[in-house]
Order: sequence, then structure tokens, then C-alpha cells
Amino acid sequence: MTDENPLTEGPAAEDPSTADTFEKRRLAQETKNERQVWYFLAYFLFGIHFIAFIMIYAVRHAK
Repeated sequence: MTDENPLTEGPAAEDPSTADTFEKRRLAQETKNERQVWYFLAYFLFGIHFIAFIMIYAVRHAK
């Protein structure tokens, strides 16, 4: 049994355009994931502030 690494051996390793395509797809996915993290953070912070303003309103208007 040989230790073959599929990422460094075979036809994909010999063809630079395939490696470039893989790298471009990986970078595109990484960019998409990073954008999703920023959106999640923005929604989370907005939600926290929204709830805080509702609580402030409730406390100030409580009788």
C-alpha cells in the first residue's frame, strides 16, 4: 500500500489550470463564508440593540 496524496499526485497536480480553478473556488467559498459571518454579526448586534431599546422603553414607561 502506498501513501498517495490525491491533492499532489495524479492528473490534477499536473494541470496548473485545474489547480488554479480549485484555488479560485476555495477563495470564492472563503469570501462567501466571511461575508456570511459579517452578516450574522450585524444581525446579532442589531437584535441586541433592538431588545435593549425595548427594555429601556419598558422600564421608563412602567408604572
